[in-house]
Amino acid sequence: MSKPQVTITYCIGCNWLLRAGWMAQELLQTFQEALGGVTLIPGEMGGVFEISVDGHLIWERKRDGGFPDVKELKSRVRDQIEPTRDLGHLDRASKGS
Repeated sequence: MSKPQVTITYCIGCNWLLRAGWMAQELLQTFQEALGGVTLIPGEMGGVFEISVDGHLIWERKRDGGFPDVKELKSRVRDQIEPTRDLGHLDRASKGS
């Protein structure tokens, strides 16, 4: 069984490569053994920033109102690849709110 693949498409004109790279690093650190990889895709101009898991769009900057914080990003990826996984302090912080 192949592991899920995450793709992050970012706008090259907006210089969002560093943001995309940071998000990729966070996902790879958290989901080390669960992910098959994270691919960064330079996108066309126009402010594109999209994150997909196996082709399923989980974040789109224009639709979702900006960029995800790391907690939201990890939660959405978790919900796609391992819904029962506990994200530790990230999950506990949301339950106390």
